Amino acid sequence: MSEVIRHKAFVKQIDPDLMIVAIINQSACSSCHAKGACSVSGFQEKEIEITGFSKKYSENEEVTILFKESNGFKALFYGYMLPFIVLISTLILSLILTKNEGISGLISLGILIPYYTTLYFFRNHLKKIFKFEIEETD
Repeated sequence: MSEVIRHKAFVKQIDPDLMIVAIINQSACSSCHAKGACSVSGFQEKEIEITGFSKKYSENEEVTILFKESNGFKALFYGYMLPFIVLISTLILSLILTKNEGISGLISLGILIPYYTTLYFFRNHLKKIFKFEIEETD
């Protein structure tokens, strides 16, 4: 069984098939050694869309949202690691081909535009993969 990341949140908006929750910054973030790298502690409030819930919820109700840790690693890979690999690979290849550092730097930065544009066009598919869930309680 994969580990699950839990966060406390409040229901901000609710529709029949979509709920928007706001993540609460937890006080443990201030003492965490990784708070500088954690995107959750970087902002005061994060809004998350949740679908597929069965219980009735009301606005401002406190809920616990769940996210599979393995999906978190996938998200980090697609958002940070893969673009870094693409950037460095393009930089090395363009340096070999052009022998010009300035042009190689621009090409390697420019390659990220189609990468993130592709991610943007696949956002609906990615929402299905990186799905947040509500911890249902009786």
